[in-house]
Amino acid sequence: MIEPRNRVVQLRRFGGPEELEVVDAPLPTAGADEVRVRVLASGLEYTDTLIRRHLYPQTASRRPPLVMGYDVIGEIDQLGDRVSGFQLGDRVADMTVLGSNAAYRTLQARHLTRVPVGIDSAQAAALILSWMTAYQLLHRAARVQPGQRVLVHGAAGAVGQALLVLGSMAGLQLWGGADGRHAALIRELGATPVDYQREDFTRVLPGGFDVVFDGIGEDGYRRSFSALKRGGLLCAYGYSAGVQDQQRMLTMLMWIARLYLWRWLPGGRRAFFYSINAMRLQHPEWFTEDLKRLFTLLASGAIQPRIAARISLDEVAEAHRHLEAGGLEGKLVLCPDLAPQTSGMTRPAA
Repeated sequence: MIEPRNRVVQLRRFGGPEELEVVDAPLPTAGADEVRVRVLASGLEYTDTLIRRHLYPQTASRRPPLVMGYDVIGEIDQLGDRVSGFQLGDRVADMTVLGSNAAYRTLQARHLTRVPVGIDSAQAAALILSWMTAYQLLHRAARVQPGQRVLVHGAAGAVGQALLVLGSMAGLQLWGGADGRHAALIRELGATPVDYQREDFTRVLPGGFDVVFDGIGEDGYRRSFSALKRGGLLCAYGYSAGVQDQQRMLTMLMWIARLYLWRWLPGGRRAFFYSINAMRLQHPEWFTEDLKRLFTLLASGAIQPRIAARISLDEVAEAHRHLEAGGLEGKLVLCPDLAPQTSGMTRPAA
């Protein structure tokens, strides 16, 4: 019997996409309380580009070489000692931050969520970070109520789309900020488009928004905060504007710290920075509950994450270039079993 071959996407040193390489690696063995999975799908995230450039606090202490891969859908092919409740062939999900852009990897059994039979692995992978972030922003951080007026920045991106779909299901009045070419998509997802090139989002809604979700951080979140009504809430969850401006990590961490000081300003407006890792650490049961809920919605057809492309291991560096260029209307998902010529990778529109 031929032993399976393991290949991984390795970061040689911090820097650009050219620092990513696909290398052969030893086949891991499941230890006690672990399972080994054959990776079926692993989402490619904008967050991966931050990790690659050493701009992500969660991995700031780590040093290359690193195996990339924030989340995983895998099929169990080996059970370690003391593992119960799972069997060979089960499909499972986990959020790993690192290590899942690979053909095989090991996972802690206690962290796993079972994937329902019949749902697409790539769509399931899209839920773990992007849709989980959106769900928890809405229901754990902002605790939205039907009828609230909500602005979503970056509405055409993976988290933005999820916020619009789940926000519509929650009965919100939604506005979606994006480049004007994405207006049709934003309308389709149930929101009023706000064209960043032609409109000032701070003036779109007289009186201000109840909630603003901001993963961009333009002007250090100041403009988003100013778009709130009295008593409104800014939920920040990223800082892509700072990354594109090549700000240092310390600068962006200072933006986040400043959010918590704004609660003392007149008007009763509040600000909060959401970290999926911090929330999972504080409330691990929420992560499991919410991912199961999202899988149920996917299995029922109530939600359908858009997949921009399914890519092979050898195309991950090019995928990082796409993520940094922007313009995608869906998720890039690594499917290790794909060959490059069958993956359908296309460059986003200019």
